[in-house]
Amino acid sequence: MGKKRIIKKGGEQEAQSGDTGAGTSGEKKSQKKVPEGRVYVYSSYNNTLMSLCDKKGNVLAQVSAGSLGFKGTKKSTPFAASKVADAISQIAKTRGIEKVTLFIKGIGSGRDSALRALGSKGFELSSIEDVTPIPHNGPRPRKVRRV
Repeated sequence: MGKKRIIKKGGEQEAQSGDTGAGTSGEKKSQKKVPEGRVYVYSSYNNTLMSLCDKKGNVLAQVSAGSLGFKGTKKSTPFAASKVADAISQIAKTRGIEKVTLFIKGIGSGRDSALRALGSKGFELSSIEDVTPIPHNGPRPRKVRRV
């Protein structure tokens, strides 16, 4: 069942429901002001994801190309990755982050453009690390086929 609406004589509408959850209060959570943080970039063949974290690794915000409205193969383009970087940089500016450590993971085409877009937004990049997993030897090969 939906919320019951009561119309007052003044023309105002007031929503009344049985539960008193945190979502109905209309108050916004206070955002932590952090001077430096981490940005994790994951670029795959299908999408580009960016996470903004504090120094301990607690996630403050997360943006992906799909959440910005890109669909299908357009999610994996360098343009979409730069738009994701723009969105995460705006969130970081509101949080007061000035110094950023960058961790890049994956083999997609959005890696470089995300890095360039973050660098051009005025952040002080303390370090850039590539954390793409690389297999050391891989699994055991198949046995030789006998005909």
